[in-house]
Amino acid sequence: MQTASTNICERMGPSQELSEFKRGTVIGCHLCNKSICDISLLINIPQSIDSGIITKQKQLGTTATQPPKQGQCMLKRTVRRSRQLSAESKAKDLQTL
Repeated sequence: MQTASTNICERMGPSQELSEFKRGTVIGCHLCNKSICDISLLINIPQSIDSGIITKQKQLGTTATQPPKQGQCMLKRTVRRSRQLSAESKAKDLQTL
């Protein structure tokens, strides 16, 4: 027999997200001093998702999805590709990004 948390993991693909209502419910339960275990049983989502939503709320002040950080990946790729270049030429390349 499968538990509710495994059922939702099977239904939700890696790119799908929780609805805004469920994220708000997680935050509301947390503000009412419910434990993460209680919240996950109540909403039928894994504890890791609960704790991630709560952490995001504490750090960013919002549970809304954020756009991907394209600039950081591009910066790492540029630095990685130009290992043989001097620091000055790397700085010039990065300023053009």
